[in-house]
Amino acid sequence: MTEPAELGAEQPLDRSSDAPDVVAFWEQLGLPGLFDVHVHFLPPPIQRAVWAVFDSAGPKLGREWPIRYRTAVEDRVALLRAMGVRRFSALPYAHKPGVATYLNDWAAGFADRVPESLRSATFYPEEGAATYVAGAIEAGTEVFKLHLQVGEFHLDDPLLAQVWGVLEDAGTPVVVHAGSGPVPNEYTGPESTGRVLARHPRLALVVAHMGAPEFGDFLELAETHERVCLDTTMVFTDFFPATYPGDLVPRLRDLQPKVLLGSDFPTIPYPYRHQLDGLADLDLGDDWLRDVCWHNGVRLFGAE
Repeated sequence: MTEPAELGAEQPLDRSSDAPDVVAFWEQLGLPGLFDVHVHFLPPPIQRAVWAVFDSAGPKLGREWPIRYRTAVEDRVALLRAMGVRRFSALPYAHKPGVATYLNDWAAGFADRVPESLRSATFYPEEGAATYVAGAIEAGTEVFKLHLQVGEFHLDDPLLAQVWGVLEDAGTPVVVHAGSGPVPNEYTGPESTGRVLARHPRLALVVAHMGAPEFGDFLELAETHERVCLDTTMVFTDFFPATYPGDLVPRLRDLQPKVLLGSDFPTIPYPYRHQLDGLADLDLGDDWLRDVCWHNGVRLFGAE
């Protein structure tokens, strides 16, 4: 595996040539741009640590993971703007107790500097979580992110019981990586998500990666719960290890208002346009693509 000189280091990569292909995609659909609900911006030390995990985890995943957009924060923002990604998230996620408020403070500052960014935050099963989540909502947080695989907790951890009530009442969306991909552990899968929704059926959840590889289970949760959506992050690409079952694709047409564009930018191993072509190849129609790539995000977040 070819690695950078230092694991997790930024690289001075010029990816500006990727922009025209992305712009051509959304212009052909007559859209004003793209709304990407699954973008990550993290404090630089934590971003480097995350990238170091990917740099060293390739052999464990059976493949290399060459991160395409591992540039400085300002360069990544500039590239998203050049590609016409008019709205995007930051999606910090806490991996242990005691770091959520640090991540949230950094993400709030990022949103203050970058008006296209949804004000993003995270939380973790720990004492005081309901208090700081309520404070984040009051301060204008528009989306939260949880990663069960990395954080190693169940969605219905008792320390989150009060948090879900706060979020259900507020209606603030939560992007949840709950599926077992790319590497399962005892905390992943649809079970704890189903249990939380049974208690809080009005929760606004966005299932990351369409719940891969438990696609059918998470699709059913989106079909049966008014405010559960799916994001397309990495799913319809030739890199993703879990193939979306063909018999489920027609159900995505019926779920058109609840499928959202997600990319996992910047930690993806292919040009941004590749995922868009994967969506087009589903042959669900231009109206479906317009909703997924722009209108559904606008409706969910009340943004223009």
